Amino acid sequence: MLAFPNAKINLGLNVTGARPDGFHDIETVLFPVAFRDVLEIIPSGEQPDEFQHSGLTIPGKVEENLCIRAYTLLKDELLIPTIRMHLHKVIPMGAGLGGGSSDAASAIKLLNDLFSLALSPLQMMQYAHKLGSDCEFFIENKPVFASGRGDQFETVKLNLDGYSIAIVIPPVHVSTAEAYEKIAINKPVESIQAILKVSPGEWKDRLVNDFEGSVFQRHPEILQIKEKMYAAGAVYASMSGSGSAVYGLFDQQLPDLNSFNGCITWSGKMS
Repeated sequence: MLAFPNAKINLGLNVTGARPDGFHDIETVLFPVAFRDVLEIIPSGEQPDEFQHSGLTIPGKVEENLCIRAYTLLKDELLIPTIRMHLHKVIPMGAGLGGGSSDAASAIKLLNDLFSLALSPLQMMQYAHKLGSDCEFFIENKPVFASGRGDQFETVKLNLDGYSIAIVIPPVHVSTAEAYEKIAINKPVESIQAILKVSPGEWKDRLVNDFEGSVFQRHPEILQIKEKMYAAGAVYASMSGSGSAVYGLFDQQLPDLNSFNGCITWSGKMS
C-alpha cells in the first residue's frame, strides 16, 4: 500500500513562555501543503522486517527513523506481522516542514488499513502523539491552531483557495535546539487567530515567526530568501517552523524558482 506524506507550514509562530519540563509553550497555525514524500508498506510474509529508503539522504540509525518507531509502537501493542517498508524522501529534514512527523503519521494510517486494525482517528492520534509534538496533526491533516508544546489542537476554518505557494529550502540545517538558543520570549501583541481573519495581503509585519530573529542572525541567507519572495510578488512570506524553509504566498504568477540556486524548491496550489 502506498501513501504520500505531505508537508506543513506554520502560519505565524509565537513562543510564549518556557515550561518547567524544559520545553516551550508556543502558538501557531499548522496548515497542510501538497509537498510530498512517498511511503510504501507491504507484508513481508515469513521474511524479517525490512526498511529501505531513496531520495534525500536520511541521517541517523534505522531504528531511530520515525516510520520504524511508528511500526514498532504498533507492532509491540497490536502484534502485527512483519513488513517491508520503503520511504522515498523528498521533503528535506531540518526544514521546519514536518516531513518526518508526516511520514510517521502516514505509517500509522497505512498499517491501520493494511492489517485492518480498526483504529479510530483518535486512537491513531494517541499513538502519533507518543512520537512527537506535531505527529498527530498529520492524522487528520486539517488546519489547526496549535498551542502548549505544539500538541494541543483547535480546528481552524481558513480558506486559502486561489493562492499559490512557493517553498525554498536552502542547504542549511537548523536544529530545533539552535533555534531556541537565542529565542526572545514575548507576549504577542495580536493573536494569530485574529490576524488570520484578514486577507493574506495584510499579514506582513503582523503575522510573525518568533524564530526568524535568531535564525536570520545566524543564517542571513535565509533572510535573503524571504526578501526575494517579497521582491518576486509574494503577498506574504515567512520561515516555516524553526527553519530553514521559507515559503511565499502568491495571488498571481509564481516566481521562477530556478533563480534560487543551490536550493530545493517546490510550488503548488493552496487548498
